[in-house]
Amino acid sequence: MWRSGGEDLQGFYPVRPECLADVPRTRFKSRAGKTLSARRWHAAFTEDGHLDMEKVLRRIQRGGIHPSIKGAVWEFLLGCYDPDSTFDERTKLRTLRREQYAAWKQECKTMVPVVGSGTYITMAVVQQNGEPIDESSVENQGWVVKETVRDERVLQWMLSLHQIGLDVARTDRYLSLYEDGANQSKLWDVLAIYTWLNLDIGYVQGMNDISSPMIILFEDEADAFWCFERAMRRLRENFRATATSMGVQTQLGVLSQVIKTVDPRLHQHLEDLDGGEYLFAIRMLMVLFRREFSFLDALYLWELMWAMEYNPNMFATYEELEDRNNAADDPKLLKRYGKFERKYVNSGKNERHSNTIAVFVVASVLQTKNKRLLKEAKGLDDVVQILGDIAGNLDAKKACKEALKIHEKFLKKLGAQIGPSRKFSFAFAVFRIKMQHLQSGTKPALTWVVTSSIEIGKAVFWQVLVITWTCILYTLVLSMAKASVAYWCTVAIRIFGLGFMSMVLGLDSCPQW
Repeated sequence: MWRSGGEDLQGFYPVRPECLADVPRTRFKSRAGKTLSARRWHAAFTEDGHLDMEKVLRRIQRGGIHPSIKGAVWEFLLGCYDPDSTFDERTKLRTLRREQYAAWKQECKTMVPVVGSGTYITMAVVQQNGEPIDESSVENQGWVVKETVRDERVLQWMLSLHQIGLDVARTDRYLSLYEDGANQSKLWDVLAIYTWLNLDIGYVQGMNDISSPMIILFEDEADAFWCFERAMRRLRENFRATATSMGVQTQLGVLSQVIKTVDPRLHQHLEDLDGGEYLFAIRMLMVLFRREFSFLDALYLWELMWAMEYNPNMFATYEELEDRNNAADDPKLLKRYGKFERKYVNSGKNERHSNTIAVFVVASVLQTKNKRLLKEAKGLDDVVQILGDIAGNLDAKKACKEALKIHEKFLKKLGAQIGPSRKFSFAFAVFRIKMQHLQSGTKPALTWVVTSSIEIGKAVFWQVLVITWTCILYTLVLSMAKASVAYWCTVAIRIFGLGFMSMVLGLDSCPQW
């Protein structure tokens, strides 16, 4: 039975004794009645294997997942499996995926025999021009490339293998699990095979931090690979880089807009320090706060964010299936979305939005350090130092709660910045989209209809107010100028007509905010 103060879970991920002083303290504790336990997890399945995802999400968002079942739950959170599938269907799919992974591994092993050997490469094996490097054999267990590599794809992959190895040797080395070289080799294999399959992005430092927890949670290497692959579906664009840009700049741009909207004073201060591009937040977004939290707390933060972002259509999207659920067809389906994702679906916005809760978690971190940043930060080095002090001092659940509040505040303030005419157009656009479900024979969610009606009412009010003030203004001008009544009536009609037409035309372009 768990103690009232919570179960100490550090034993699941033991730390090497000599590293204890350097590791951030762990805050997360499993709490009865809040944390998703093994008993609650198994009880969420029907007899044939259908999973009640609504209950699972609610429990995760209250208190995280017990370490004994993290791997199994993550497979659903990340879209590896469909909650509506049966035990038998998932068993067949797991078998197929393991076979597919084994085939890919064999393909890589044919090119580089070190793959799957229980060891890994830490020294370059080829030059940029594809010529072999003979002296690499000592560091790479006697294996060398024997002839010039002419295939561009193979060369690109081989050039990255030693960098993967160098990063693997540094990954979570404070954990006792990685004292075993076989586990490091397992991590290297997963990263090497993923890189081979995704050469458009290749390997980028930071992927090792995302992959490491999967290696620890899953005994089977293939299962770890597929869980990592699904996690990377969310993150891969952050790792895409060119000679002039980084993929993560998109999220940095969103972060900049969020802070500028909810805390303009802090944004201006960072701008004055030449930090308006928010490059100091790259690490947080790239590796999802792995440096700011202890290992266990980072996993807790991940599952909270994934639960809040959960979309029941993930599996169908990843598997490219046409049979997808529509929240408009079934109002109860809305409850199967995470809190963060539900806001977008409930507002009628396209589900494929670019915002992620991680951006708002960063914003919440900046908000907690608002006073220090404004008072003490005289340069970017000070900003980095102040944010560096948060390691081990952040509460994951509190950070996510604050992120949701900032998200709500951001949407409200952004909505207030939209002019009356655009609001009117937006409200009618949303209403029209949702009413199309009636024409197609499907029943729209009642909350959608009510929300849209309220928005239209507010928009109409503002539009009437604007028109009224416009008429008053032109009446005053008319009386002062003593101009022709017919002339000014014509002007007023034209203005009103243009406003009406802009609203009608706006129906076809619902602003994405």
